[in-house]
Amino acid sequence: MTTKLHVYQSIARAIKDHGVETMFGLMGDANLFMVDSFVRDCGGRFVPAAHEGSSVLMALAYTHVSGAVGVATVTHGPALTNCLTAITEGVRGHLPIVLFAGDTPAENPRHLQGIDQRELIKATGAGFEQLRTPETVAMDVARAFYRAQVERRPIILNMPADFMWQEAAFEKHILNVFTAPGGVAEGGILDEAVGMIASARRPMILAGGGAIDARDELIRLADRLEAPLATTLKAKGLFQDHPYNIDIFGTLSTPAAYDLIAQTDCIVCFGTGLHDFTTDRGKLMRDKRIVQVDVEPTAIGGALHPDAALLADAGLTAETILYWLNEAEIPASGFTRELDTATLTAHPVDKKTTADGFVNYVGALERFEAALPKDRVLVTDGGRFMTEVWCRISAPDPKSFVNTANFGSIGLGLQEAIGAGIAAPDRPVVLFTGDGGFMMGGINEFNTAVRLGLDLIIVVANDSAYGAEHIQFLDRQMDPSLTTFQWPSFAEVATSLGGTGYEVRSDDELQTALNALENRKGPILIELRLDPHDVPRMRI
Repeated sequence: MTTKLHVYQSIARAIKDHGVETMFGLMGDANLFMVDSFVRDCGGRFVPAAHEGSSVLMALAYTHVSGAVGVATVTHGPALTNCLTAITEGVRGHLPIVLFAGDTPAENPRHLQGIDQRELIKATGAGFEQLRTPETVAMDVARAFYRAQVERRPIILNMPADFMWQEAAFEKHILNVFTAPGGVAEGGILDEAVGMIASARRPMILAGGGAIDARDELIRLADRLEAPLATTLKAKGLFQDHPYNIDIFGTLSTPAAYDLIAQTDCIVCFGTGLHDFTTDRGKLMRDKRIVQVDVEPTAIGGALHPDAALLADAGLTAETILYWLNEAEIPASGFTRELDTATLTAHPVDKKTTADGFVNYVGALERFEAALPKDRVLVTDGGRFMTEVWCRISAPDPKSFVNTANFGSIGLGLQEAIGAGIAAPDRPVVLFTGDGGFMMGGINEFNTAVRLGLDLIIVVANDSAYGAEHIQFLDRQMDPSLTTFQWPSFAEVATSLGGTGYEVRSDDELQTALNALENRKGPILIELRLDPHDVPRMRI
């Protein structure tokens, strides 16, 4: 049955038809009536951000945690240019969202906010769809949702403002998304891969973000081989609690795990592009056989050339390898019998004295790991502090770990923490951010978290400096003063914006803040005052 609607109503209806319950955004000339219709006519929820880029970041985290396609909307011109870093973050993170972006009226090419939005989006690597006519709204929206899921990246749907009050017939239109697993490994290369694995005496299984749905299959293969398990950062937490999980592979490994990796003779890699941080710029892959399995052709051979490459689904391939190992009655390697997992996963703790008025960062992280809620969603901003957080603060599983540094930016953490909180309303969200990142992107959305009543714990690592740059000046024996800042008290700012803030300059004050977690209500911010000369270097 066809119904005649205004275009703004048709867009809202088409979004709702795709099962969308929540939309993030900021309203303007070209999208305000669509947002209103989504809420009032379709029963949807609109989460308003303070900055356009924040709405995209919220949608990205929502997608990562929930597994559903995130939706955001902004108006035209400067609203869209404000989203470019966030869109690029989504592209680099392979996150499927749809951004409904207004566009200036086609009839007014001299509009003050006019810009070639298609060319703008092309630079980010995201996909672009044009709302073609009032009559094609449902088909254009369906195409955007389909592309987001198949291409695993943000798709921007461009909505000319002069369409919004035109009327046209509307008919529901949804494109089926084919979600069958990728190919099954077969042929001569499979035989070579199985041969390499079967002959290995010290094999290891490495899982990346592309293999998080194959956890059980990878564990069965590892147990059969008696091979230790490791993950890339994006698969953090995948093998939590497995007795032979050595945690993160690469520059973020413990010294003992790093040495163990060096001893392996075959690494079977599932769903990872093997970038420089994972391989320590290739050092960890020397003098060993590498088998790489991925459904994405571009992920294979990008950083190093494997000995065997299988363009196939991770889970199906693990099962296939296991089948042939059993058929050939290949004995287990016995590698895990030699391992002490507690030693392999213990990061060293520096016991050196910290100057008065500051807390020891690593010591504080160890205490946070013990005190924070276990069912947390962990979000990390970018900055010098982040690698220690990745190593020392656990996440229950990969979907409960949101890394906002896919584009190497800072200042994206709080916005994504809000999106994670909306996606997981019954779980606490823990954000670790730096002082520079919080000032750049967090302070303008803290009150958004307060208004939403989120269960959000924010830890600000405040060394009163841009730490990554600070250390570069020191390394060259130069004056680092240009990298230092006298920020306001973040604890006081948090309280003034409706949350609860704690400033921590001593172990006793840290304990007071940790005690407050038990009875928290709404967002709580813990500001760790750190000596800029005493923060560990980044492990990259």
